[in-house]
This record gives sequence, C-alpha cells and structure tokens, in this order.
Amino acid sequence: MHISRVLAFSFVTASLLCLAAVPGAAAPATAPSAMPAAAPAAPPASSLIHVSACSAALNVSQSGGGYVGYAPGFYGGGRWGDPWGASYYQPAYTSTSPQMAVDWMNISPKVMKEVQFGLIANGILKAEAKDVGTFSPNAEIKHKYGIPASTFPIGTGLPRCVPLHILFADGTKWRNPQLPPKNTHIYMNP
Repeated sequence: MHISRVLAFSFVTASLLCLAAVPGAAAPATAPSAMPAAAPAAPPASSLIHVSACSAALNVSQSGGGYVGYAPGFYGGGRWGDPWGASYYQPAYTSTSPQMAVDWMNISPKVMKEVQFGLIANGILKAEAKDVGTFSPNAEIKHKYGIPASTFPIGTGLPRCVPLHILFADGTKWRNPQLPPKNTHIYMNP
C-alpha cells in the first residue's frame, strides 16, 4: 500500500488536532499546589434559618395598624436590591394591607443583621420581604411584612417562606444556592 506524503501529513495533523481537543490529554502534569482552590460551597438555607410558620393574607377588611417587622418608610424608602440584582419594592406594613407573616429562628452561630425572604406558592416566587435588625443565634423572630396586592391570588398551593439573602453582623453575606426561579411579574406593580 502506498500513501502519499500529503495524505500522511493530513493524517498526522488530524490526529494531533483530535488529541488536543481531548481535555487533559495533551496538558502537562501540574503539581496539586498549583491548582486554584475551588470556592467553598454556600451552606444550605436549612443550616442557617429555621422557618416554623409562613402565611400570606390580603387583609382588605381588617382595621387597625401598627409596626411589626421591617417598614421601608422608616428605613429610607421602599426599594432595595434583591438577590437577582433587581430593585424590589416592599410596601410599608399595616394590618389593613396585604402582608406576609414569617416565624423564623437564626440557627447559625453568627448574628444576622438583614434577611431577605421569598414567598413561594406552587413553585412560583410571588413576593419578597426584607427584615433588618439584630438577630442573635437561637432567637425566635415573629414578624409581618408588607407585600404588594399583586401577590394575590397565590393559588391553591401552601405558601413557603425561604431565605434568599442574609447579611451577617461580621459583614459576610450569604446568597441561597438554590434560589427559586426569578419571577419578573413581582417587579411590575409596586
């Protein structure tokens, strides 16, 4: 069998290109210390916060009022950045406006200064709420937060309240590694 030089050169070139395309096949061995360290995985939400109760109510026929939880008007406005980088509007809390109630406990060893919760119903993010304060480990928190009326109806599924973002007193931040899918409808109607 006779193979021309041009054909042999083509076969060798193609073989080298295939070998270069295989990851790690042509790479020189490196020392383990030269490899960059992988970023530590964020701990799951269940190791930082325990939510014992979560509910949402439209509250159009109640009367009265009062402050319980985060009231954006008292903290310089009702807009804040959420974990997706969007500007989210949280209305002030009153007992006659729509609200989300969350009973939760800081089960981490560190003091928390800010917690952002998401209200999820039927697998859909329906609303967000931010709580600010000093939340010590093992302290039970029972707060209500204002949410937009556009949150309703929430459907037939039982609502769940999940932490989305936490700011600790030492300045470290945590972002839920299993964020629910972003729902752009929650940004439309403040």
